[in-house]
Formats: sequence, C-alpha cells, structure tokens
Amino acid sequence: MGDVLVYMDESGGSERLLAWARPLAEAAGGELVALRASGGATTDGQPAADVLLEVSHSSLSPYLPEAHQAVLAAAIEDRRPDLVLLENTTAGYDLAAAAAAAAGLPFVGYCVDLTLEDGHAQSTSAIYGGQLLATSRTSLPAVVAVNSSALHEESPTAGRGERVQLAAPAQLENLRTKFVEAVVPPDEGVDLTKAERIVCVGRGIGGADNIPIAEELASALGAELAGSRPVIDSGWLPKSRQVGKSGAHVKPKLYLTLGVSGAPEHVEGMQGSELIVAINTDPGAAIFHVAHYGVVADLFDVADELTSLVG
Repeated sequence: MGDVLVYMDESGGSERLLAWARPLAEAAGGELVALRASGGATTDGQPAADVLLEVSHSSLSPYLPEAHQAVLAAAIEDRRPDLVLLENTTAGYDLAAAAAAAAGLPFVGYCVDLTLEDGHAQSTSAIYGGQLLATSRTSLPAVVAVNSSALHEESPTAGRGERVQLAAPAQLENLRTKFVEAVVPPDEGVDLTKAERIVCVGRGIGGADNIPIAEELASALGAELAGSRPVIDSGWLPKSRQVGKSGAHVKPKLYLTLGVSGAPEHVEGMQGSELIVAINTDPGAAIFHVAHYGVVADLFDVADELTSLVG
C-alpha cells in the first residue's frame, strides 16, 4: 500500500481533511502527504502531514483551475499515491474529476465515508442532495472528493512534518486561461456569521410572495433571515443572505429552517450551529439527519404559530 495525498484547499478546511485522512494513511501503511500550491514561498509548515509537498509559481495565486490542475497532476505523477483526497469545495469541484481523468484513475465524488481494504476503497457517497447513500468499491489508486459535511472539527495527529519542494510543471508557463478580476458582491450590511439566531428558508417556502411569513417569524425571534442556494438563485433573497458552501458558514445559537431539504452543500455552512430546528413536510428530508429537533408539518402553520407565541 502507498501514500495518501491531500490537496490543501485555500478555503481553510484542509486541517479537517488531514485529520480525516490520517486513519486512511495508517491503514494504507504509507505516509500522509499534503500538497500546497501557492503563488510564492511560504514559511509555515504543515505538522499534521508526514510530508508537505510544496509548489510555488506566480500563476497559482489568485486561484486558476488550469494551473492547479497541472500541479495536482504533477504531484500524482511524482508521488504515485494510492489515494488522492480533495474536499468538495469550489476548488475541489474543479480539480478532483479533472485530476482523475488526467491520471487515468477512478473517481468517487460526494464521499461521506471511506475505508481501505485489500487494495480497494470502499466508499459511501451522498447523492441526490443527500437523499440517498450510494456505496461503491473502487480499485486503488483512486481520487476521492470528500463532502465537507463528513469532516469534523478535531485536531489532526502530528506527522513528521518534512517539507519537500516539487518543481513547478512546465504547463504553468503556457496556460490557456488567465485570471482577470475578482467580482465582489455588494455589501448589503448583513453578516450572518455574527448572528446568534437565524431563520433560514428553503425551496419549500414556495416563492417570493411567501418570504414575509419567514420575515415575521425572524423578527419575532430577533433573528436574521437567511436562505438556501435555491432560494438565492431564484432571486427570493439577496446573495448576502445565503448559507452554505457558496454562502456564509454560520454557528448561531439557534438555526431554524423552514422548508430546507438539507443538501450537503447547505449542511456544510450550518452544521456547527448550537441548536438546529428543522420544519419540513417530508419525513425523509436530509435536514433531519443534522437537526436536534424536527417537525414534520406544514411550515406555514408552524411559522404562524411560532410567530404568535413569541411575538
């Protein structure tokens, strides 16, 4: 068995992925290797890894998918790991499948659980927005993208911390794409990360005309109003109020959901909440897997009743 290679995502969740990967490296009988691709030399190491593989080049920052794909492919070619792990972040979506295709390796996405046995990876993936769990058995080496919801806040076991420089691949000198500019959404004066109470609406709210019902409940609770990505994409609430992978990551004392299905991308942004209360008409909704309290009922009836009680 060989090494486990972890791509270090700049979004900040790499420590959790390294902690998740440590038992796999031990099971594989190899080393835990962290890959860091950056725009310049760095001074800090990575004590959670046995080996920190570093690549520095000006084209790697700001993030450019083509450049990072070339680096990940070069690292796979150089280290020949049994397992390559990426987190299902925005960058992970870009890189994982592309790296597998470039290296001719099998790919598993949306992984929430993984074990190694007899030269194979036995994995469980959350599909259809987390409504179903699919199991697969994949020969090694393989590339796996891990759902952020599977990663927990824990201190990773210390590794050897060796630092190794990997030469920047030649492709970085002749890229077909370039970074133009970062477009920042307008500041609407909302910071969900600081809210102690949040009422979040999902697709089950039905439409923009029903948003005032949730606003009244949020006002009664002294809470901020938020929405899942389908609500934001539909234009029912502004982008600044989105919770999830591509929105805010929140940890309020109370997180109350109305008609939120509980897709992994949404759970990633709110699973650290102190108290999660979910209201949904579907008893099989994935949100109930993370909620502390669940109500299978019409959200409008419950919202009206709660508003009356606390208003």
